[in-house]
Amino acid sequence: MSSSKPGKTTAIISYITIIGCLIAITMNMEPKNEFARFHIRQAFGIHLLYHAIAIFLNSSDIDSGWLFLYGLYLICWVYGLVSAIQSKKNTLPLLGSYFQKWFTFIP
Repeated sequence: MSSSKPGKTTAIISYITIIGCLIAITMNMEPKNEFARFHIRQAFGIHLLYHAIAIFLNSSDIDSGWLFLYGLYLICWVYGLVSAIQSKKNTLPLLGSYFQKWFTFIP
């Protein structure tokens, strides 16, 4: 089943690891698509947040924090991916609107 919504494939690719997000950024260079840009920013924020917390946990002695991190990442990732698949622009609770403001450099 295909969708005629432009940018949907690019939006979905952005959620497939940080590398997928970088590929989606280049895919959205020309022609630019607002739907794809929205999801690229959400996905970039999710991946960046995951890596920032992982770096913190690596330098600390908080062993139980890893389970929390994996759970948080999985929930955010599924929420964003399902939103992209359904062709919806749902921001992540709490941080999604900030991701849209902070990552305005993403075309």
